[in-house]
Amino acid sequence: MSVNPLNNHELQELAPTLFTGEPHYKVSDKYHFIPTIDVIEEIKSHHWYPVSVSEAGVKDEAKQGFQQHCVRFRHFEDLLHPQDNAVELLLFNSHDRTKSFSIAAGIFRFVCANGLVISDSVFESYKIKHLGERDNDVAHAVAKITAVKEKLIDKIKILSSIQLSQSEKESFSKLSIPLRFEEHLEVNHKDLLIPHREADYKDDLYTTLNVIQENLIRGNISGVNKESGRRFTSKEIKSITTDTQINKEIWELAERIATIKEPSYSVAA
Repeated sequence: MSVNPLNNHELQELAPTLFTGEPHYKVSDKYHFIPTIDVIEEIKSHHWYPVSVSEAGVKDEAKQGFQQHCVRFRHFEDLLHPQDNAVELLLFNSHDRTKSFSIAAGIFRFVCANGLVISDSVFESYKIKHLGERDNDVAHAVAKITAVKEKLIDKIKILSSIQLSQSEKESFSKLSIPLRFEEHLEVNHKDLLIPHREADYKDDLYTTLNVIQENLIRGNISGVNKESGRRFTSKEIKSITTDTQINKEIWELAERIATIKEPSYSVAA
């Protein structure tokens, strides 16, 4: 992920869907269409700049240019002075009604170029329905994330200070397996705890969260299909929806562990 913001030419090269000028022909006449690039420009006016973008693949060619997409933004201050972790703003949308406009919060961890998504219990996603009004949804959502930005960074510091025993780390990984693998797919929970870099050989909750998340999302975990008896190796998750869902649920698990280990820990940002 670039540490510099993406310009509009780069955005169009990476995700042409952002510049689609009309909705898919099958949507209702009541559908209120807003080009994604217009929302991007609105968010930029509040000092958050796009640093990464992805769009879903399509099986139906008629939906090409209308599919789900996600843009991650970083605040001007974090672009000027990057820290180990940065709070990000995530914009989701589609032009075929498979995904409505919404803004969520995320965390970017520089040591592994890993992007987390904050669970809804910590930061509620905001739906976007209006643009250009005095009290429009975009300004409201951006203001909410900006307001809790420092609280989220403090939350990371607390998670980083909570130490886990090997048994607790294994419990975390066991509970994470169903987030990615169906019941008939058997994997060794210890494989989810294998770090991919020296900096991740730690026992704190935040590092453990990132290690498990990376192994779930990026794949290469071996297992056995109990129904067929065949071995398999998991692939990297490309689906925006699945990636986001796993991220939120694994963050939720970390939050629950934190409340057990530190009873005074507050879930909401």
